[in-house]
Amino acid sequence: MLRMDRLSTTLVRLTMDRPPANALSFDLIQALADDLARFGEEADPPAVILTGAGERFFSAGGDIREITARADAAIPRMRAFHRLLVALEGYRCPLLCAVNGYAVGGALELVLFADHVVASESARFGFPEINHGLLPAAKGMRQAMERLGRRAAERLLYSGELVSAQEAKAMGLVDDVVGFTDLQDRTRAVAETLRLKDRRLFSAIKRTFTDAPGMTDEELEARTLGDMHDYLNREETAAARDQFLQRKARQQHG
Repeated sequence: MLRMDRLSTTLVRLTMDRPPANALSFDLIQALADDLARFGEEADPPAVILTGAGERFFSAGGDIREITARADAAIPRMRAFHRLLVALEGYRCPLLCAVNGYAVGGALELVLFADHVVASESARFGFPEINHGLLPAAKGMRQAMERLGRRAAERLLYSGELVSAQEAKAMGLVDDVVGFTDLQDRTRAVAETLRLKDRRLFSAIKRTFTDAPGMTDEELEARTLGDMHDYLNREETAAARDQFLQRKARQQHG
């Protein structure tokens, strides 16, 4: 149902494999959230690539049979999905999606929390819930508005229409569009590049992206000063600054 491949000591690929459409069942949602929590507890957390098995579906979103079977069963399922979105948002290392086909409904919400998205040329994205008597999670809708802007989010949420990979790129939902055969290699290359960045600086940027919309100017100043104290007093960041200054000096005298 969820395959985990250690591509290297610092890179993991999670593959949703639930035929025929990789729909997000309760068990799959819990497995994703549990794995992210476990990786986050490692001393040196890996970058994570999330993808789907096959060529047609990244994921068709929530398993509607579970959602509509009984109202009381839908509540713990939605709580688990909210927990997964929180885990995606809070993951402190690079998180990427390799979108191999349809990414709709709840699956699109997963994509919205990725740091980088690579899509195959045949990928399709959308929120069809309004046409099926359903709603996305409130956290996912907020993320759509913050990532895409209100007008683009309204277009997807109000219409229920699906957009192509190229349209999604124009919206800012997707970073790269490649052929299906290049999808995994391209995503892995980006993941490895991002994982080489200073982990604590990367994490600080992600944390501020998440927190900043609800922070006051005083809180933002305190965050800036706290982060500055951290990076000015670390040997790793001091070495990076020294290398930058030496490179600038060579360029000026070159």
